Amino acid sequence: MTALEQVNQSLARIAATDTQVNAFTAVLAERALARAERLDREGRGLPLAGMPFAVKNLFDIQGLATLAGSKIERGAAPAVSDAPLVQRLEGAGGVLVGALNMDEYAYGFTTENTHYGPTRNPHDLTRLSGGSSGGSGAAVAAGQVPLTLGSDTNGSIRVPSSLCGVFGLKPTFGRLPRTGTYPFVASLDHLGPFARSVKDLALAYDLMQGPLAEDAACAQRPIEVTVPTMERGLEGLRIGVLDGWFRTQALPPALEAVARVAQALCTSRMVSWPEVDRARTAAFIITNAEGGALHLPDLRTRAQDFEPLSRDRFLAGALLPAAWVVQAQRVRRWFAEQVAASFRDVDVVLAPATPCTALPIGTEWLEINGQRLNARASMGMLTQPISCIGLPVAVVPVWGCDPAAPHLPMGVQVIAAPWREDLCLRVARHLETTGVVSAPVATLQPL
Repeated sequence: MTALEQVNQSLARIAATDTQVNAFTAVLAERALARAERLDREGRGLPLAGMPFAVKNLFDIQGLATLAGSKIERGAAPAVSDAPLVQRLEGAGGVLVGALNMDEYAYGFTTENTHYGPTRNPHDLTRLSGGSSGGSGAAVAAGQVPLTLGSDTNGSIRVPSSLCGVFGLKPTFGRLPRTGTYPFVASLDHLGPFARSVKDLALAYDLMQGPLAEDAACAQRPIEVTVPTMERGLEGLRIGVLDGWFRTQALPPALEAVARVAQALCTSRMVSWPEVDRARTAAFIITNAEGGALHLPDLRTRAQDFEPLSRDRFLAGALLPAAWVVQAQRVRRWFAEQVAASFRDVDVVLAPATPCTALPIGTEWLEINGQRLNARASMGMLTQPISCIGLPVAVVPVWGCDPAAPHLPMGVQVIAAPWREDLCLRVARHLETTGVVSAPVATLQPL
C-alpha cells in the first residue's frame, strides 16, 4: 500500500469515527497528504513506509499552539518546529496526521477534559479511555491510526493502554528525549508509543532512540535496538508476579488478567516489593509539588481558566511544605534501591496496569479491598509506584476477564530493570504470537 493510500485510509477512518470517540483536537490533512505524496516519490525503503501516526497535544507540531489539554495555551505562539520525536518518526517514513486529546496539563487518568470534551473508549463509548494520554490510546483502538505517542508521568501511557486494549511502552526514564514537549513533572515525565502490534511498538521505540545533546533529561546512551531480539521468546528469562499492593489494590478482572499471562509464561513465582504504598505517596507529593510550582504564575493570574480539578490539585501542590518533598525524594531513592535488589533474582515481573476495566464516564467512586476510593485518582494506583523509579514497562491487553463486561480489555504491566526494554518487548511479543494478548480494532457501537 502506498503512503498516500495509507494516509487517505486513516483520514477517512478519523472522519467516520471521531465525532463519537473525540480522540483528535487537530487533524492535519493537508500536511499529511503532502507528506505522503512526497514519500511515494522519494521515500522508498524507509522503515515506517508511510505509516500514519498522531501525537498527544503536548508535543510541539510546527504551526500549532501546543495545547497540553488546556484553555490557557490556546493563546500561545505556534510551535516553530516539530518535537524531535516527531521529526525522528517522520524521518523514518511516518506521516503525522494530527494532535490528540488529553487531560489538562497531563494531570489526570481519565481524559474527561472539560475544555475539549471527554475522549470515549472505542470498545464502549459510555466508558473512560483512561489518561492522561486518552486520545493516544483511543485513536489506536478505534483504528484511526496504527501508532501514536503519549507521555507517562504516573501512568498516562499504561492506563489508556489497559482501558483501550492496545499495546503501550513506557521506556526507562531518560531513554527518549523530551525536548519539544510541554512538561508536567520534570523528574517523572516519560514519553513513549502506543500501537496495535508489538512489532510496531518496538519499531517505533527503536526509531526514536538516541541521545540529544541539548536535552538535559535524555540519557546519553547509544541506541540499543529491540526488534532483532524480539522473537527470542522466553528462553533464559526469570519471570515473577508482583504480590502485596499489586494484589490487594486490584479487583478480580485485573487479577484474572495477570493470572492468565502468568500461566502462559509458565510462572508461579511471587515477588514482593516493600512499602509500595509509601512509594505511591511519594510520587503523589513530588507530582503535586513540581506541577504546582510549574503552574504557579498562571494560578495567580488565570486560576479561572484551569479545569477545577486540576486547578485545585496544582494549588495544593504549590502549598506543600518543603520537608514533605524532601522526605518523598528519600522514600523514592530507598524504594528504587529495594526494587533494584529484587531484579538480581528475576528479569521481568508482572502486575495489573489498572485496578479494573474501564469505568463509565463520570464515575466518582470505586470500592477496592473494602475501601471507598476516588475513582479518577485510583486508576493510577498500580502504575505510580513504578513511574516513581523510572522502570521500563510494556502493557499487554487481555480480553474477557470481566464477566460483567467481557467486551472490555484489561492490561497487564510487563516490567523490567532500567534499560531492559528489550525484555519487556520479548515477553509481550511471545504473548502476542501465542494468542494470549491482542489489540483488535474496536467495532464502534452508537451511543
